[in-house]
Amino acid sequence: MTMIEHAERYVALKRHLGFRYNEPSRIVMGYARHATAHEDRFVRSAHVIEWAAKTSSVHYARERLRQLRGFALWLRAEDERHEVPPRHALGRPQRVRPVPCILTPAEIGRLMDAALELPPAGTITPHTFRFAIGLVATTGMRRSEAVSLRLSDITADGLIVRETKYRKSRLVVLHCSAREALERYIELRNCCGSMDDHLLLLSTGKPPTKEYLSDVFRKLARKTGLRGTKGEPGPRLHSLRHSFAARALERAHLPDRDSVSRHMLALSTYLGHGSVTDTYWYLEATPTLLNSIASAAEEAFTGRASK
Repeated sequence: MTMIEHAERYVALKRHLGFRYNEPSRIVMGYARHATAHEDRFVRSAHVIEWAAKTSSVHYARERLRQLRGFALWLRAEDERHEVPPRHALGRPQRVRPVPCILTPAEIGRLMDAALELPPAGTITPHTFRFAIGLVATTGMRRSEAVSLRLSDITADGLIVRETKYRKSRLVVLHCSAREALERYIELRNCCGSMDDHLLLLSTGKPPTKEYLSDVFRKLARKTGLRGTKGEPGPRLHSLRHSFAARALERAHLPDRDSVSRHMLALSTYLGHGSVTDTYWYLEATPTLLNSIASAAEEAFTGRASK
């Protein structure tokens, strides 16, 4: 059996187990083609490391190695002649959490207003970007989830987000103000005459891609002074998801630890996370949260905390 055939079996197994396995499959198949061209019938650590390192990004090279180690371990379970490359052969990953930009409601409003000035004037496009920013800000949706929404996903109870990052579907409940904004946008959208059933549409009659949505958001952030020139850090579309998570915790009235746990579980479910630990990544120590913590600590110290 060739390395390509091994790789095809491995990819098929991953997808059968429920993984989308898109980018990892490209890595595994890319290596398999390289190994087959060099007539490698078995995984050779040196060849894996050499191939994985042939990329301009150190981070991506390490990701290549990580994916191929899993492939090699799977093959070695069948035949010990396959070698498993060392885990840190290309160095230890140093993942540093970037400081998120927590946007205020006023800043989000500026972005939404600026979207209305986008070209082409007099079309649905400016309204689509304005609504998309508001939608992500008020629901914490991922950008891919927003652009994938269809008219059939709108229900009386909220928006159905179907088979997303973890192949899970969920119901996103809308605040009454968000529901009103949705209804106003649909009225404008229905005048386009497009046969496409995506909720978000551009003047072309097609939905925006998630990359285009992010690109336009960055331009709007620069235009409104929230972000510097190219290459400088600043808010991005994903910052709206961070902001939603932080604000959701700020507004919660949590008298005890059990309430905190229940609230975090609810927030994790609403955001579509596979584990509540993933939600902690999105939380940031805002002044409001720090004041709440300080007040709770003072009450506990003076004996006025609820028992």
